[in-house]
Amino acid sequence: MEETYGSEACTRGFRVRVRSQFLPEHSAPEQGRWFFAYHVTIINESDTTAQLVSRHWIVTDAQGEVQEVRGLGVVGEQPLLRPGEEFSYTSGCPLPTPVGSMHGSYRMIAENGETFDIRIAPFTLAVPGLLQ
Repeated sequence: MEETYGSEACTRGFRVRVRSQFLPEHSAPEQGRWFFAYHVTIINESDTTAQLVSRHWIVTDAQGEVQEVRGLGVVGEQPLLRPGEEFSYTSGCPLPTPVGSMHGSYRMIAENGETFDIRIAPFTLAVPGLLQ
């Protein structure tokens, strides 16, 4: 069975679930490159319609090096989430070490124009078998 790691957080009724997994076919450990996929599901459990407009990721490798990634939307989209709706996507992250972690936030804009951030709880990126 494939080892996966994940996290879940809920902010203002917007639940963010993440699952990560190692992709050996896209990795080159001999060149110091390990590649991980992460699958995100955002569920609107609130009574507010809001649009995801940007992302902010903090990626930490096993040596404590931190990279911050900011950008518009996710996978080229800025999904609008009405109450009861969800949006899922898969993306990837290269690391120079076989273990690391990610966390961050999504910037949302509600129908009334209010902006707020929803939390992405920390989750682990790890080659299977390295962590017990």
